[in-house]
Amino acid sequence: MSRFFNWLKAVFNRVMNRLEDPDMMLDQARRDMQESLVQNRERAVQAITQKNRLQGMLADAEKKSAQLEQQATMALKQGNRDLARQFMREKSNNDAVIESLRTSHAQALQTVEAVKIAIKRQEEEVRRKTAEALAMKAQWKQAQIQNSISKALEGLTFENQLDTFNAAADRIKDAQAEALARQEMQSESVQGKIMAMQDQAMDYQAEEELQKLEERLGMRPKAVEVQPEQTVALGVGGDVPTAPAAEVSLSEVDKQLEELEKRIQGHEKKG
Repeated sequence: MSRFFNWLKAVFNRVMNRLEDPDMMLDQARRDMQESLVQNRERAVQAITQKNRLQGMLADAEKKSAQLEQQATMALKQGNRDLARQFMREKSNNDAVIESLRTSHAQALQTVEAVKIAIKRQEEEVRRKTAEALAMKAQWKQAQIQNSISKALEGLTFENQLDTFNAAADRIKDAQAEALARQEMQSESVQGKIMAMQDQAMDYQAEEELQKLEERLGMRPKAVEVQPEQTVALGVGGDVPTAPAAEVSLSEVDKQLEELEKRIQGHEKKG
């Protein structure tokens, strides 16, 4: 039951909010002014109608008085004084009506003029209020837009985005630290040493090829080949045996290269 009353209360508040909406209030006020102006114009038309009716009645009464006076004149000319007296008596009563009509007509003229002035003022007021209503509606719309912008700005937040950036930065730092740790472990492992020796062998080979290229380009003097020395020994029977040819001494680079190859082969066999 309480939920039903809460629902009725919410509906009532919503309806009241709509009724109190400035747009609706201004439109209703403008309609009320227009209706009031129309009603006052109708009253002004009725007042002018009554004035015109009084004016017609006054004209008829004046015409009748003139006619009665003519009839009395004709009766006197004919020697009928009694008939002339009767016409004059009727004319006197009609003149009293004329005076009353003139007073009413004068009042009606004043009323009509006052009503016309009031109608003009009301029309000016309606135009002014209509312009003010339009300006107020524009201000209301502007206020609504400003409130909407303010509410939208109040809802803006960058905390989540900053948290995301910070989390991404932390993940990148962790990945870099892990990569450095793995690299350090790899350099200390057997496989890492093998790879280091392979890199060193490739450097030696590249150096040797570079030297050969420099020799071909004339940028480096060619290495002088060492002739093998022969030793003469006195043999039996006077024969002079030929001594075995001495091996050409290896350069230091070649010696290191041979040692490296031996170590590499030894590691591969172990593996």
